[in-house]
Amino acid sequence: MTTRPPAPSRRALLRAMAVLPAAAFVLGEAPGLLGTALAAAPAAGSATRYTIVPFLDSDDGTVNVYQSDDATDFRLLQASAYTPPANRIRDASVFKHTNGYYYITYTTHTWQDASTTIGFARSSDRVNWSFLYDYTVPIANLSRAWAPEFFVDSDGSVNVIVSCSTTNDEWIFTPYLLKATNSSLTAWSSPVALSGIGANHIDTYIVKTGSTYHAFTKNETAKYIEYATASSLAGPYTIKKTGDWAGWGSYREGPTVIQLDNGAWRIFFDGYGDHKYYYSDSYDSFATWSAPKALPGISGTARHFTVIKETVTGGPALTKNATRSLRSGNYTTRYWQEQSALLNLPVVTGSSTAAEKQAATFTVVAGLADANAYSLRDAAGKYLRHYSFRGRFDANDGTSTFARDATFVARTGTAAGSVRFESYNYPGYYLRHYNYELRVEQSDGTDLFRQDSSFVPVTAWS
Repeated sequence: MTTRPPAPSRRALLRAMAVLPAAAFVLGEAPGLLGTALAAAPAAGSATRYTIVPFLDSDDGTVNVYQSDDATDFRLLQASAYTPPANRIRDASVFKHTNGYYYITYTTHTWQDASTTIGFARSSDRVNWSFLYDYTVPIANLSRAWAPEFFVDSDGSVNVIVSCSTTNDEWIFTPYLLKATNSSLTAWSSPVALSGIGANHIDTYIVKTGSTYHAFTKNETAKYIEYATASSLAGPYTIKKTGDWAGWGSYREGPTVIQLDNGAWRIFFDGYGDHKYYYSDSYDSFATWSAPKALPGISGTARHFTVIKETVTGGPALTKNATRSLRSGNYTTRYWQEQSALLNLPVVTGSSTAAEKQAATFTVVAGLADANAYSLRDAAGKYLRHYSFRGRFDANDGTSTFARDATFVARTGTAAGSVRFESYNYPGYYLRHYNYELRVEQSDGTDLFRQDSSFVPVTAWS
């Protein structure tokens, strides 16, 4: 296990979350973009799935497909999943259409070359992709059409936001809106410039909450990601945040924004200046953001992508309102056990004392902060919660802070039948054992971390 990385500001995080219900923000896009996922932990028998289709830092001729259940730990689903029949593939944007197919649109040429087309491909399973066509963007004197981004509006319309430049100044980009005019996505409306964002902006990504459109767009001169809002998809947009307003730094591009299971918003962006890929979270409707962190595992490998979130069948099996003992997935003689109010991982056997067996028995209940998630109680009715990133048992004080500290989202573990317990208010942080103590630590994307954070619910010792 590695040393725990610096944590986000607990005060700022919890103060913001205390005033927000789990479903405070729900995207207005149609289910085709986000599956059926909402801002809540997945219900029993289902799981959250995030998918990205990035090109590689070492190769812009193909894309890999990665998936994740927590939007932090992305694992390779298929290497070189799609290679276009000609040209390149960069900046791929992915969504799931109402016909059940996944579609990507992408930049067709490397950055040095003129590029008047954007490409389209589709897949039924995210693994096997078929080329559809290259579409020539009908803009007079077009020089480059880059970074097309899918956006599905609340009326179900499928749109693409594409950054375009003309031959009179090939490096000054303006975002344009294309709207599909048929359900097969083979015909598009005439391009319309997004009003208010203006020239010299690229990689514009839009999400919608309620009736407001939120645009995240890179200023090509300053190299910062700016923020704008509008009441109409085509604008006019008002740019509200410029410079290093969110603390993400400069030489950042390719923003994509998604809502997590706990209601937070997560932005991903390409730190091309330092060859890292970052994420950052907001709990107050995009006003403030956590310090950016590099994505474990794929940072430095993946380049400019968008992400889709779905709720799919499956997920771990964990019965509520039942007593269980939790066995380590990789140290199979060791079990969760409460010792002096702290959660540890000692050896428990049939010859252990009755008190030791009782201390290794817990009641699984609905999550205090989200009924689809989980909380665990000891025999005295105290709840497992994280405190200073240590697993411990305390009486419920009735506060929203305690409820979130004591709520965990169940993710599928590595061992057969195992569960990983993700912190509800620290997404990407899991209960894992270290020196036989249970701590809440950030995933580092390694197999060892996944194994150390996997526990098998078994028949209770007591």
